[in-house]
Amino acid sequence: MHIRQLSRLCVHGLASLLLAATAVAQQPAADSPALATMKKDAIAGVESRAKLGQVMVDTVFSYSELGYQEFHSSKYLSDILESNGFKVERGIAGIPTAFMATWGSGKPVIALGSDVDCIPQASQKPGVAYKDPIVTGAPGHGEGHNSGIPLNILAVLAVKDIMQKNHMSGTLKVWPGIAEELLGAKAYYVRAGYFKDVDAVLFAHVANNLAVGYGGFSTLGAVSIRYEFTGESSHASVAPWKGRSALSAVELMDVGWSFKRQFLRPVQRSHNVIVNGGDQPNVVPSNASNWYYFREADYAHVRELLDTGDAMAQGAALMSSTKFTSTILGSAWPGWMNRPMAEDAYQNIKAVGLPQWSDADIALAKGIQHELKVPEVGLETSINPLRPAATEQSFTGGPSDDIGDVSWNVPTIVLAYPSNIPNLPGHNWANSIAMATPLAHKGVLAGAKVQAMNLLDLLTKPELITSAWDYFNNVQTKTQKYVPFIRPTDQPHTELNKAIMDKYNPQLEKFYYDSTKYPTYLDQLGIKYPTLRATPAVAAESQPPAFSESLDLPDILAAASTTPAH
Repeated sequence: MHIRQLSRLCVHGLASLLLAATAVAQQPAADSPALATMKKDAIAGVESRAKLGQVMVDTVFSYSELGYQEFHSSKYLSDILESNGFKVERGIAGIPTAFMATWGSGKPVIALGSDVDCIPQASQKPGVAYKDPIVTGAPGHGEGHNSGIPLNILAVLAVKDIMQKNHMSGTLKVWPGIAEELLGAKAYYVRAGYFKDVDAVLFAHVANNLAVGYGGFSTLGAVSIRYEFTGESSHASVAPWKGRSALSAVELMDVGWSFKRQFLRPVQRSHNVIVNGGDQPNVVPSNASNWYYFREADYAHVRELLDTGDAMAQGAALMSSTKFTSTILGSAWPGWMNRPMAEDAYQNIKAVGLPQWSDADIALAKGIQHELKVPEVGLETSINPLRPAATEQSFTGGPSDDIGDVSWNVPTIVLAYPSNIPNLPGHNWANSIAMATPLAHKGVLAGAKVQAMNLLDLLTKPELITSAWDYFNNVQTKTQKYVPFIRPTDQPHTELNKAIMDKYNPQLEKFYYDSTKYPTYLDQLGIKYPTLRATPAVAAESQPPAFSESLDLPDILAAASTTPAH
């Protein structure tokens, strides 16, 4: 064993002992009678806004906007906050669709975030338990990001009423995770200083249960980087020797990386797409681009992958007599969530509990599970235990989310809430099915109640914030400090996805939800809830296989966790 590896094991071993030793001290204190009353009022405040929640969830679902192009979603949600007394700063951190909405004054300052972008080619009619796009080929909410900001809005409006009634000090901030699927915004928010005075961050992400966890080694750090090769064009048949193929450089890099994977740590994930392979076969490509995601368990190993990628690109350029440049398109630190805040939030999760699912909700869930040939378990009916901290040795890989950058600057937790269906593949049309149905609406209400209670705890228990920062300073960041992956010259690539949305927006506009005419989006689309396959024979005749993408069952099951998957 190398000395560096031994040192790392010792550090993590000491951290684990410290966590165990402080477990008893970090158990949340019981609520005072006054706080218990405020929490009851908060639950009532969320329930009284159930219609607003449904309308917000359905409206953002209907917009179906990809990262950096969330113009309708951003304006709609920020306008709601503004109409409720929040001061809204738009276009923050150089991102046109980003905003920060603020209400209140004084300490503590609590920021609530969630994502708003959707997934390419995931258009799907809600409530229909088989593939049936609203607009063929268009984006759709195959990650459920239409629901998180509506959840936070319900929570802050309920708490705002209580703060005004009780003349409470405190500042509430609401912000969207723009272009999360591109890891494209939160590091820029941090760099621009939008969290420098924040005391705590409450994030929310769609899942199939109410859950929260703490510690690290649950999400991978990641860098999204594009390598752009430049060569020389020539006639591919008459004088190919006069050309220098940029496409050859891309292909050589891909081959080299494929051979390298065997010798990388098992926890790593690296994948790519060729975004530009040339113009036409009879012209030697003078320009070509390769887009990679490099993912690893900690900062040092992500940096190592990034350096290896740069070396691989240099080698490919040398072999093909081309040149290359690189552009960081996005990044995410591996998340590390705050233990005292998570333990407190878990008490609120237990108090709220899961929604009461209807027969129709369960039928929809089992219908799509049957369609995808995964275990037909229906919906979750019991709360899972509090997720404890993992270790580097137990961590086998996972998704990435740029909330990680925020979590290394401010004590942060992620609330998972039950607005989707277990055992779905993630980043897929199937994950859109629930997201504008009663199932999603109920999950958002449950999550909003927990989030409102979390807010009240942070507003009324100064010892909770003190404990959160003690954990942040003396456990989380004791040996590891935040160093951004984005470079000082890097800027948000807000041009991404523009061409796709320009293509599909005219078709999607025909299906934007009009809440003044229709009670729900299902009503507007004329969908009976739930719509299931009539018989297996009909399904075989009328529908191609559910996984034309050739997704294996282990991949499906691995993607069905309550953690974000990007």
